[in-house]
Amino acid sequence: QVKLVESGGDLVQPGGSLRLACAASGFTSSNFAIGWFRQVPGKEREAVSCIGRDGSRIGFADSVKGRFSISRDNVLNTVFLQMNSLKPEDTATYYCARAYYCSETVGQWFEYDDWGQGTQVTVDW
Repeated sequence: QVKLVESGGDLVQPGGSLRLACAASGFTSSNFAIGWFRQVPGKEREAVSCIGRDGSRIGFADSVKGRFSISRDNVLNTVFLQMNSLKPEDTATYYCARAYYCSETVGQWFEYDDWGQGTQVTVDW
């Protein structure tokens, strides 16, 4: 059974950092790109970042470039999203999903499948 599970969400002050993890099971994660998206109620799911199968190709949304980084450990079947210099506008539920390809612009949510349940990130004083 294909499963992606996000973790690491928390309440953090503006300027702070968090590291999210996306743990994959039920498939060979190194055969897929993994993407991160975020969503707030009433808005469409927004692309954040993605990483290719071997980690050589990565993509970021303009809103997080220079602040977020992404990495993967194919032995642990886990993808990490390091979020630094967090802003209140980064507040959202963060989801990971898999795709066959990671583009520099990450792509659209409908290009990804097998979504996790999400992890909440709140940036506030």
